Amino acid sequence: MLGDRLRLARKRSGMSLRALEDAVSGKVTAQALSKYERGEMTPSSDVLLALSRALKVPVPYLLAVEEAKLGEVDFRTRASTSVKDRARVEAAVLEWVERYLQLERILGLDSASWSAPFGALRGVKSLDDAEALADDVREEWKLGLDPIPNLTELLEEKGLKVLLEDLPDSVSGFTCLVQRPGGLPPVPVIVANCRKSLERRRLTLAHELAHRIIDPAGLTEKEEEQAMTRFAGALLMPRDHLIREVGARRHLLSYRELIDLKRIYRVSGAALLVRLRDIGVIDQASLTYAFQSVARSWRSQEPEELEPVGERGMREKPRRLRRLCMRAVAEKLIALPKAADLLREPVAHVEAELKGPQAVDADHHQ
Repeated sequence: MLGDRLRLARKRSGMSLRALEDAVSGKVTAQALSKYERGEMTPSSDVLLALSRALKVPVPYLLAVEEAKLGEVDFRTRASTSVKDRARVEAAVLEWVERYLQLERILGLDSASWSAPFGALRGVKSLDDAEALADDVREEWKLGLDPIPNLTELLEEKGLKVLLEDLPDSVSGFTCLVQRPGGLPPVPVIVANCRKSLERRRLTLAHELAHRIIDPAGLTEKEEEQAMTRFAGALLMPRDHLIREVGARRHLLSYRELIDLKRIYRVSGAALLVRLRDIGVIDQASLTYAFQSVARSWRSQEPEELEPVGERGMREKPRRLRRLCMRAVAEKLIALPKAADLLREPVAHVEAELKGPQAVDADHHQ
C-alpha cells in the first residue's frame, strides 16, 4: 500500500512529518501526510511527485503493491539502539532488498537459493565445537586452508544477500530474513556497518554467517556470541595455516610480523592476537603483555588499516546486484533509466559502466 511505502521511505530518510511538510514546500500539511500513511487519504499526482523528490525514491516505489517484510532482526549492539535508528535501518534494508528482488524477478532467478553448507542448523556445546564447525564449512564449500581473499564475494556466491549500510556506531552488523508474500521462501540477508574498518567488517560478516549456521539452543546469550566469534576467527584464520605461518608456540611477536599477518588474513590486529591465544600459539600472559605493549591501542584504533578512513566501505563491496543490473540492461530486459533507478545512480554513470567511459564520451560529442 502507498501508505506503508510512504511511511517506510520517510523513516529511511529520518524525516519527521513536520520536516517532510517543509521539504515539499507546503504542498501538503503534516496532518494530511499522517493520513496518507494511515491509508485514510490518497495524494494527488503533483503531491506524489513532490513526495518522491523530497524522499529521494521513485514514484513507482511509492505505488508498488507487493511489499516484503523484515523478520528475525536481532540488533546485537554494545549499547542500546534507538527506535528511530532501528526504524531507519530496517527501512533502508527493506527498500534495498525490494529492488534486489525486483531485479531477480526480471532475470528469473530464485531469490532464496542460498547454498547453506548444511541441511539444518548445527548445535554447539563448546568453543571447540564452533572451531570444528568452521572447519566443516570450509570443507563443504571447498575453501581449503588458504585465507579468504574476499568474504563478501564468497557469501554472495553462496546466495546470501550482503548489504553495507550506514548503521549506528554501536551496531557492527546483523542478520535477518526478509519475508516475501505469496508463501515464497524468506530471503537471508547480512548487513554490515560501512563505517567500520574492512578488517572489522570481514569479522562481522563471518560472525553473522555463524548466526545462519549455528543453532543457539541451550546457550546463554553470552555463550552464543562467544561461539559465533570463535567460528568467525576460525573461518578467517584457519588453525593449521596460521600455525604454519607463525609456529606452534611463541612467546613474543614483533609489530611488523603482526602487521604482515593481519594483512594475510585481512582481519584486525586485536582479533589476530586473540586467535593466536585461542589456538595455543601464545598463552594468556603473552596476550595480556601484547595489549599492554606493542598492541596497546589496537582495541580502539586499528593499526595500518587495509582501507583508508576516507574510503570506508569501498573495498570488498557487495557487487552482485550491480552485476545482475548490468546483465539485465545488456540483454535489453530493462532500459538504462530503469537500471539507474534500481542502482540509485545517475543514468550517465550506469551508461558509462555499460559502454565504458570512452564510448560514452564519444556519444556525447557527436
